[in-house]
Amino acid sequence: MPASEIQNTAGFNDEPAKSDAPATHFPRRRIAIFLIIVPTILLGANWFVFATWNYFHETAVIPAWELIPPALTVTFVACMLLGFSRSNILLRLAYRISATWLGVLNLGFFAACAAWIIAAAGLLLPFHIAPGLISTTCLVAVALASIYGLINASWLRVTRVTVKLENLPAEWQGRTAALVTDMHLGNVRGANFTRRVVTKLQQLQPAAVFISGDMFDGVEADFDALVAPWKQLSVPAGIWYVTGNHEEFTDREKFINAVKSAGIRVLDNGKADIHGLQLVGIHDGETHDTPLFKSLLQRAELDRTRASILLAHQPSNLEIPAEEGISLQLSGHTHNGQMWPWHRLAARVHGKFVYGLNRFRDMQVLTSSGAGTWGVPMRISTKSEIVLLRFE
Repeated sequence: MPASEIQNTAGFNDEPAKSDAPATHFPRRRIAIFLIIVPTILLGANWFVFATWNYFHETAVIPAWELIPPALTVTFVACMLLGFSRSNILLRLAYRISATWLGVLNLGFFAACAAWIIAAAGLLLPFHIAPGLISTTCLVAVALASIYGLINASWLRVTRVTVKLENLPAEWQGRTAALVTDMHLGNVRGANFTRRVVTKLQQLQPAAVFISGDMFDGVEADFDALVAPWKQLSVPAGIWYVTGNHEEFTDREKFINAVKSAGIRVLDNGKADIHGLQLVGIHDGETHDTPLFKSLLQRAELDRTRASILLAHQPSNLEIPAEEGISLQLSGHTHNGQMWPWHRLAARVHGKFVYGLNRFRDMQVLTSSGAGTWGVPMRISTKSEIVLLRFE
C-alpha cells in the first residue's frame, strides 16, 4: 500500500485551504469566570481537607507546612494561564509539581469525606475508633492511590479493537490502523513522550495512523521539537491529523504548521481517498457549528456505497455525520474521565460514547481514552492507550 497511491480529493491537498471557521480563542469572559470559580473551589477543597486533618488530630494551630498546598493550587492556575504566552523550564517544573498536587487534593477531598462518614458510623459501634487512626488510614490510602495514579498514567498500553465495516475495500480487509489521541504535549509531556508513542507504533506496524486531536496541550512550547520524533515513523498509508479543542485555545495554525513539518498530513476539513477507503477530517472548532459541520461533510461528496471514516475530536453532534453516511467516527477528548470519580461524570455527559466502540444509528463511534493526560498527570479507573483497529 505505497503512500504514492494515496489520492487527495474534496479540498485536501498538500497546502490545504484555510478553514471556513476562524481559530477559536478563550473569550475574556470565560477567563474571568475561570479565575474566580476554579481557584475558589480548589482553595475550598484545600481548607476542607486540612480542617478535617486538624480536627481528627486535635491540632489547634495550622502548621506552616499546611500553607504549601494552597500555594500550589494558586501556582497551578497561574502556570496554566502563563503557559499560553510563555515557556521555560521553571514554568514547566512549577506546573508539574502543582498539577500533581491537584491529583493528591482530589483524592484527599474524598478521603476526608470518607473520614467523616467512618467517624459518624463509629458512633453506632459498641467500640471506639480513634479519630487519629481514621485520618491516618485515609492519608495512607491517598498516598498509595496517588503513586498508583502517576504510574498508571505513564503506562502506555495498546487496546486492540476489531471493526466491521460494510463495503470495506478489499485492500483494507484484515489491515490495521492506529488511533492516537490526546497526547497533550506541553508542560508535562515533551518530546520523550512523543518518542515513546512513535516507538510503540513502529512495533505495531499499522497501515495508517489517525490522530484525532489534542496532540498539544495548547500552551506555548517548541512545537517543532515536540513533534520531531514523528519524522522517524513511516507507515504505508500515511499519518493523518485534525485539531482538538486544546489546539483551538489560541491560533491553531502554529500547531498545524508544526505537525506538517513532521511529515504528518493535515486533513483540513476535507477528504482523502486511501485505496478506496474514504477518510474525512473536520477540525474541532467546526464540529460545534452544526450548519458548518454539515456543509463541510456534504462538500466532501462521500460515496455512500464505500466505507468512510471521520476524524473528529469529540464524540458529540453525532447526528450530523450519521446523516451524511459516515461509517465510522474516531474520537478522543473524554479521557474516559481520567481520574476517579470523575469518570462517572464523564459517562453522564457523553453517555455510552465516553469510551470504546459503540453505535449511533448506522454509524459506529470509537472513542479512545487518549495517550496522555490533561492537568493532573494521573489516571485512576482509566488507562493511557493507543488503539489498534483491525478492519473486517
